[in-house]
Amino acid sequence: MSTKPRTKDERAARLAELRKEQARASRRRTVAVSAVAGTLVLGLVGVTTVVLVGEARRTAALEAEAAADIEGVESFDGLVFDHVEGTVDYAQTPPAGGAHDAVWQNCGVYDEPVVDEHAVHSLEHGAIWLTYDPELAADQVALLEEQAADESYVLVSPYEGLPSPVVATAWGHQLQLDAADDERLDVFVRKYLLNPELPEAGALCSSGVGQPA
Repeated sequence: MSTKPRTKDERAARLAELRKEQARASRRRTVAVSAVAGTLVLGLVGVTTVVLVGEARRTAALEAEAAADIEGVESFDGLVFDHVEGTVDYAQTPPAGGAHDAVWQNCGVYDEPVVDEHAVHSLEHGAIWLTYDPELAADQVALLEEQAADESYVLVSPYEGLPSPVVATAWGHQLQLDAADDERLDVFVRKYLLNPELPEAGALCSSGVGQPA
């Protein structure tokens, strides 16, 4: 399975549309929170405004943090984009890029490990891959799953032999975490999701292989 190559302008237009969709989804979540807050307080003046302002401030703070270096992130250069058959001996666990299968992994939440070579192709499309130790506590796993609920380009799966309980991976970048509630995780996702520098950023993270849970 392959995608028709896009021109630079077509990729830029696709990424712009995806980011608009994400912004609309973020606004819908904010409005929903505001509506619930308004109902619970039964008309207390100013509550909706406080919620909206609070969400806007959080988003602005997250954007500012994402624009700077993130403590603990490792970056890897010289990763090839070749499509290959069979298994690949990757330098990182989990892999952060390199040669990969021609078919990508559908983004979403999995309760079983996925194939490295498929997941790496998803990274090339701009996805974030959140892997966790199979023994990670259920409440921690739930926090990772929330990331996939909010973003259609997030892949979540257990992974044997990780160097830390949680590892966040984007193409060429990786962050090892002791817990899923580490504040750096949100920043990592915001910084590297749909990285426009990737040649296939914005290509589908669906219609590939795998059925998310």
